Amino acid sequence: MAAKATEQQGTTEPELSYEESREELSNVVRRLESGGLSLKESLALWERGEELARMCEQWLEGARATLAAAMDERQGDSPGEDDTPF
Repeated sequence: MAAKATEQQGTTEPELSYEESREELSNVVRRLESGGLSLKESLALWERGEELARMCEQWLEGARATLAAAMDERQGDSPGEDDTPF
């Protein structure tokens, strides 16, 4: 099953969740490592693995951005040395 990416405001969002992508990637790696596949099967699995790795990276980049934004917002809410009214 090939995962599709959807366009939302200029960004692509993977259709599979991070956990689903990671699990399928793990299965692809296991199958490749087990051997016994034809070259055509191996190449197809490799390509799928690359696609899944990109999806995982997209999820991780999104999580990092969300965390960074939350931390920036939190730091903006804390009064700094220059913000004291005294």
